[in-house]
Amino acid sequence: MKRLGLSLLFSLSLSLGLGGAQATGADQLRLFHRYVELDSAVAVRKELLAGQDPNALSEGGQRPLHWALMQESNKTIKVLLEDPRTDVNAENASGEKPLWLAAMRNRLDWVQALLARGAQLEPKTLPASHRGWTTLHYAAIAPGTEVLAWMLAQRCCALDAGSTNGSTPLMLALGYGPLDAAAMLIKAGADTQRRNDLGLLAWEFARRAGHDEPAERMGVPRPADAPPRRTQPLSEKY
Repeated sequence: MKRLGLSLLFSLSLSLGLGGAQATGADQLRLFHRYVELDSAVAVRKELLAGQDPNALSEGGQRPLHWALMQESNKTIKVLLEDPRTDVNAENASGEKPLWLAAMRNRLDWVQALLARGAQLEPKTLPASHRGWTTLHYAAIAPGTEVLAWMLAQRCCALDAGSTNGSTPLMLALGYGPLDAAAMLIKAGADTQRRNDLGLLAWEFARRAGHDEPAERMGVPRPADAPPRRTQPLSEKY
């Protein structure tokens, strides 16, 4: 299917006259992002050598590197990282960094490649008043724990960093990630009794995901005024 898609794209590029006067910047950028999506390293490299900006935002608000990470386009990621113009710390329109997307997909190889290329992890310590997402938040909700385990072993990023609403990586792990991630964060010393800006405890994230019992076994305290245990997760989102 990817071969067929690429063939059609090359036909489209000819019809648009890419590289010629008929093509618009929007056409070129759209096609370039499609090459990224199809993981066509040859086409992506050719466009970069022709002057394509590797940091240009698509109509959907994604930069080429972000899009490659989201589409898991391994060969294209390598090509983009080889281009010295690629800004590995640039944010997409949603304010996300490439490192976060790599962590959320539990791709330690991508995380390490980005770091080798100059991507910046958040500080190891942050004031309690700090509000903002970190790589550790994204690693906490990944489908696996390889990236999280590596980060904890490296002691990088603040363990109890508060997101934009003060939620910690442990809260997210209990509410949206694998329970193994929550257990690892607790073992590393994550604060189990901190509240976010909505007044919610880590236990409440676990309860609403139907994980209150395993959370308690991990050492997350059950509030004295807690409601009876539920066997089905609730639908509240944070």
